[in-house]
Amino acid sequence: MRIGCVQFAPQVGDVDNNLNRADAVLSRANPEELDLLVLPEMAFSGYNFKSLEHIAPYLEPSGSGITALWARTTALKYNCIVAAGYPEKVDPSPKWPTGPEYYNSAIIVNRDGETVANYRKSFLYYTDETWALEGDTGFFEGYIPGLGHTSMGICMDLNPHKFQAPWHAFEFAFHVLEYSSNFVIVSMAWMTREDSRMFSRMPNEPDMETLTYWVTRLEPLIRAENDEEIIVVFCNRTGTEDEAVYAGTSAVVGIHDGEVKVYGLLGRGEKELLVVDTDNPPYAKLLYRPDADSSEPAQGELQKMSQSPAPGQKPPSNSQETQSSPKGEHSKEPLSSTKPPTSQAAIGNAMNNTTATSSKRTRPSPQIQIPQHPQRREPVSATSATSAKSTVAAIWQLGGSQ
Repeated sequence: MRIGCVQFAPQVGDVDNNLNRADAVLSRANPEELDLLVLPEMAFSGYNFKSLEHIAPYLEPSGSGITALWARTTALKYNCIVAAGYPEKVDPSPKWPTGPEYYNSAIIVNRDGETVANYRKSFLYYTDETWALEGDTGFFEGYIPGLGHTSMGICMDLNPHKFQAPWHAFEFAFHVLEYSSNFVIVSMAWMTREDSRMFSRMPNEPDMETLTYWVTRLEPLIRAENDEEIIVVFCNRTGTEDEAVYAGTSAVVGIHDGEVKVYGLLGRGEKELLVVDTDNPPYAKLLYRPDADSSEPAQGELQKMSQSPAPGQKPPSNSQETQSSPKGEHSKEPLSSTKPPTSQAAIGNAMNNTTATSSKRTRPSPQIQIPQHPQRREPVSATSATSAKSTVAAIWQLGGSQ
């Protein structure tokens, strides 16, 4: 499957220029034979609105605003499925008689320009809460011709609900397992924890701390014994909006049998179209090695699998190893949904807290397994806390195939 991610830098309220920015990225790449094109969260409105009054001029009617029009036009032009985020306004109707409702949403349009899904973000970040309601139907799941059994989330959906649910609840990841989805789309406006000045100095480098965190939040998928690979598309934006600095690092990964294969990856500041073909060998893989007996974080190694990436795939440009590590005591508080536990002790405490649960939905109980050793696996129930300290670190291993 050929997948494209449009990573660009929209600005708040600058809709016309944001449309032009996305079109420019596509025009430069001139992609051929795409199956799916994904855009970030609130792609054309921008994200960092302060209130309902602030965002009101840019709200779009359900499935029929500027984002839907762009998605349909682009789907027909490139003969592909298009997914894009937008701020949705639902006018009063017999179903909603009390007045308009507002959601942070994403639309999926098929190759014929027909809307096949309209998903409303389930877990709201603080910025969303100033104007939007939580979607009331749960995370999206459904069969989409050309993609298969598909789940979709938006940014904060990866996190524990309101940052209050236990770390090990893994609501979105267990949703993917519950519905046996083989394809996952996550549209994002995810900010970095890095200082903006330091962050902007390495635009071609991926934000490995952020990528590591995304993968960590899909831990149940890594532990599950699935017959098929699960493809996950992380489509993030880049750039800045006031104090918000976005992490970029859009990626397409495949998860199967305890491994995370990386088919393609963009840098934190790149304004480009990431194009990958999941029928081709991956560029690298992240080996997941939790160690219940170690006091150190579990370590994943992102190992290069070929001497040169496939077209459209973006390895980091440095030739040295780069390890993701916890922030020091002077680090800034996160500005977005990147707020994980900041210490190994905090992660352990969260994962062993079995009393609190998310109020959103009942978690399924598939049998999953956690890789403890290349030759040994121990089953873990989805409803019990794992004793493994399973945060993931990431290392770019720039050697030959292994």
